[in-house]
Amino acid sequence: MRGAFVGSASGAVSIAAHALGGGVVSPGQSSIALLVAACAVVGVVVGVRRTRHGVAEVMVMLAIGQAVGHSALTMSPGHQHSSGMTAAMAVAHLAAIPVGALLIRGAEIAVTRAVSAANGTVRVLSSRPAAPATIAYAVFVGPLSAPRRLLFSSGFGLRGPPALR
Repeated sequence: MRGAFVGSASGAVSIAAHALGGGVVSPGQSSIALLVAACAVVGVVVGVRRTRHGVAEVMVMLAIGQAVGHSALTMSPGHQHSSGMTAAMAVAHLAAIPVGALLIRGAEIAVTRAVSAANGTVRVLSSRPAAPATIAYAVFVGPLSAPRRLLFSSGFGLRGPPALR
C-alpha cells in the first residue's frame, strides 16, 4: 500500500511542480509514459522494503520519487527548460514532501484500523455458539467439620412471624 501511495504521489507532484515551474506537460508526450514507468518502479521499490518506519522514511521515499519523476519529465525531446529546477518548482516539490508524507502515513493508519475492525467483525460473526457449560460437583470425602458454637446459640425461641392470638 505504501508503495502505491508513494509512487502515485511522486508522479502527481512531479507533474504539478513541473507545470508550476514553467514546464509544459502534455498528455501525448513520451515523457508521461516514462514518468508512469519510473513512478511504478519507485512504488515497487518502496513496497518491497521490509522495514516500516514513520513519516521520516516516507518523506525520504517521496523525495527520491519526485527526483526520479522530475528527471523523467525533463527527458522529453521538446522539453522547454533546462534539467535544473526553477525556484517555484523547487518550492512545490519541497512543500509536497512533508504534506504527502503525513497524508500517506495517515492513510496507512486508517486502512490498518479499518482492516482490523473488519477482521474483528468477521471473527465475531463467524464464531459458533459455545457449548453449554457443564457443572462439576465437588464431593468431599472425609469427616465433616464440627458445627460452630455461634450457629447453635444464635437466639432463644422459635423463629418466625408472631403467633395469632
